[in-house]
Amino acid sequence: MPDMGTKKKLTQVEGGESSSAAQAKDTKPFVASDESKAKAKKFRIFSIISWIAAIGLEVGAILMLKKVPVNTTWLIVLIVADLIFAVIGNLLWKKANRFDPASEKEPFKFFVQNQLGAIIAVIAFLPLVILIFTNKDMKGKQKGLVGAIAVIALLIAGFTGIDFNPPSQEQYAQQTAQVEQLTGQNHVFWTKSGQRYHLFSDCYHINTRKTDEIFEGTVAQARELKNISELCNTCEDRWKKEKGVFAEKVEPQAAGEEKPETAPEAEETITE
Repeated sequence: MPDMGTKKKLTQVEGGESSSAAQAKDTKPFVASDESKAKAKKFRIFSIISWIAAIGLEVGAILMLKKVPVNTTWLIVLIVADLIFAVIGNLLWKKANRFDPASEKEPFKFFVQNQLGAIIAVIAFLPLVILIFTNKDMKGKQKGLVGAIAVIALLIAGFTGIDFNPPSQEQYAQQTAQVEQLTGQNHVFWTKSGQRYHLFSDCYHINTRKTDEIFEGTVAQARELKNISELCNTCEDRWKKEKGVFAEKVEPQAAGEEKPETAPEAEETITE
């Protein structure tokens, strides 16, 4: 059954290049568009600024440790502010990587680019944590309270900085090729809260009461905007089934091959 469309609001995502059926035969290396690279650059600049602010707040907290008596309230405020800027930087950096992913062919660069947030988190908190617990001017309860907050901040910043599903050029190329081989074009659908992209706009998974808008675009755009990296199994099975049935019906007759004598009888049944 062909795609019957959807009654939901359908939004076309601007940018991106949809490959034609002729291009779908070969798996081509993924190259980020100029628009995507520009967006990635913007996010990385803001991310670096946030990280610099976080490290600056860490330096401020370290200097405060040297003032006796140590002001617990202001120290906690600086740690929390440090955490906020570190997390903002981490999220922006990971978003930038989705617009302009690294290649797995360069393992070191791939690791650093995708896990830089976790590295920055260590830089922005670990020295402070060590200095807090080795500070001789802080009382036991004071040291325990501030130290615990700093450790928790380190763990949160580190967790948000880790990319558990890092994007790569090879991954984008493979996923795009999968869609193109099935449909003949790089065109998918997804929702704001969805975790998979779809081949059919009428797929029941994205046509629920909770869905008010469906987006359409390329595989890369689904990853860039919503970090969706998996194809809907229902759509994949449906397309394979329909493609197989269609191919069986339109399979051309070999040159010189004669029709079987029972063919007219079969055709008559189909016509009815």
